Amino acid sequence: MSEQKGFFELLMDFSFQHSMTARYAKLLYALHLLVGLIVAIWQVFNGFQVSTAQGLLVLLVVVLGYFFWILYVRIGLEFLVTFFRTADTIVRSSGGSRES
Repeated sequence: MSEQKGFFELLMDFSFQHSMTARYAKLLYALHLLVGLIVAIWQVFNGFQVSTAQGLLVLLVVVLGYFFWILYVRIGLEFLVTFFRTADTIVRSSGGSRES
């Protein structure tokens, strides 16, 4: 039975024998969406500081931009998770280890 390493143990794994991307994909996704939302709200706030018309224009642009941000982050994380899961499957099927 393999022992599950904790978050900080995985961060300090300088041999990179354990992947944390797949385990923490939800956290990474949520953090990226939160940062994008904070930036979007900040941009709308600054737009309304200048004028109402600019604020409404920025609001429209931000909604579209946030949609593309979500799409970009999701595709990027899915690619990373798929890449690392494929690598793990190859290592397990070959019977080898990740050490070089």
